Amino acid sequence: MQKIAKLALEDGTVFTGLSFGACGETDGEVVFNTSMTGYQEILTDPSYRGQMVTMTYPQIGNYGVNEEDVESWKPHLAGFIVREVSRIDSNFRSTGDLDSWLRERGIIGICEIDTRRLTRLIRNQGAMKAVISTEELDDAALVAKAQSSAGLVGRDLVREVLPDQPQNWNEKLSAWWDFSPNTAERGSEHAWHLVALDFGMKRNIARHLVDQGFRVTILPGTATAAEIMAHSPDGLFLSNGPGDPEPLQYAINTIRELLGQLPIFGICLGHQLLGLACGAKTFKLKFGHRGANQPVLNIGTGRIEITSQNHGFAIEETSLPDCLEISHRHLNDDTIAGVVHKTLPAMSVQYHPEASAGPHDSHYLFSRFRDMLDANSVGTS
Repeated sequence: MQKIAKLALEDGTVFTGLSFGACGETDGEVVFNTSMTGYQEILTDPSYRGQMVTMTYPQIGNYGVNEEDVESWKPHLAGFIVREVSRIDSNFRSTGDLDSWLRERGIIGICEIDTRRLTRLIRNQGAMKAVISTEELDDAALVAKAQSSAGLVGRDLVREVLPDQPQNWNEKLSAWWDFSPNTAERGSEHAWHLVALDFGMKRNIARHLVDQGFRVTILPGTATAAEIMAHSPDGLFLSNGPGDPEPLQYAINTIRELLGQLPIFGICLGHQLLGLACGAKTFKLKFGHRGANQPVLNIGTGRIEITSQNHGFAIEETSLPDCLEISHRHLNDDTIAGVVHKTLPAMSVQYHPEASAGPHDSHYLFSRFRDMLDANSVGTS
C-alpha cells in the first residue's frame, strides 16, 4: 500500500499525494520537464543534481526501464514528481518497472498530485525550493524546510557528480537507436584525439563523439590545463553538468588558458563556461528550459531546430564580449542558444545535440566540430 506523501514549496503551497519509489524526505529546486518520453534518461542525467523534476506528461513509467537508457551510473536528481505512475510496463526492451527501479536506487517520488497546477506555479513564479516527504506531514514544518533549503545559486554541484578518474571511452551509439549514417566513415581518415572535460556528462554525448571517429579521453572537470595537455589532445570538449556555472572558477580558468591552443566545443554547462571564459556573464532563468521539444533558430541557415534542453542558467546577452558571435537563439524567449568565437576555433550550444531522448535535428554539430579540427590541422601544419 502506497504511503501519503507531501510536496511543499517555499511559497507556502503544499500538495498531498502518494509516494512511489523510495520513502523518506528530500529537498531541492523543483522544476518541470515537458518531454513525453525519456524519463529514464532524465532520471540519470547528472545535470539534475539538486533538483526535483516534475514531468508535465500525465502518465510516466508505461514502457518500463532497462539498462541501456541510462546516461550515468546512477540517478542524480533529488526527487521525481508525476501525475500518474503506470501500473504496467509494456515494451520489448523493458527489464523492470519504474517504481521498483527508483526504490532500489533510493529516489523519492510523489504521484497523484495536480502537476498542471504545479507547472503553472513554476511558470508564473519561477523555479522554487521544495521538500518531498513521507515522514513529516505537517504543512508548516515542511514549508519551513523548503524555505531553508540550500538552492542552486552559488553552489558547486559539479564536484558532486565528477568521475573518480580518467577514462578512455570506446562505446558507440546503439545500432537500434542511431538512424543517421555513421559519419565516422566520412571525411578525414585521421582519428582525432579529444579530451572531454566531464562536469556531469551524459553517456550519449561520448557515444556521439566516438561515432564521429574521435578517440575520446574523459577527464574530471577539475582537470588543469597542464593535465589536459599532458594527454596531447587535438581538441577539447566541454560537457553538460549541474547548477550555477559562475562558482566553477577552476574550469573557467582552464578554458581561458586553452582558448587558441585547442579547438573547443561546449554543450549546455560547457556553453556557459566557454562564455564566462571569454568574458561574458550568466544569469538564472525564471524557470529554465527542460524538455525534448524546444525550438531553436540557427541564425546562419535560418533553419529551426527542435532540440532537447535541460538548463536553468544562460549567457547574458548584454555582457557578450566582442569576440563571440551568437549562432543560435531559443525561440520561446529569445535567449542565446549558441555562440561561436570570431577568431579562434571555439563554439558552443546551450542545448543537447546528442538528444537522448529527443529529436535528431542538431546532430550536425558533432560533424561540424570534426570539421573544425580538420581545418585547424590544415591551418597549423
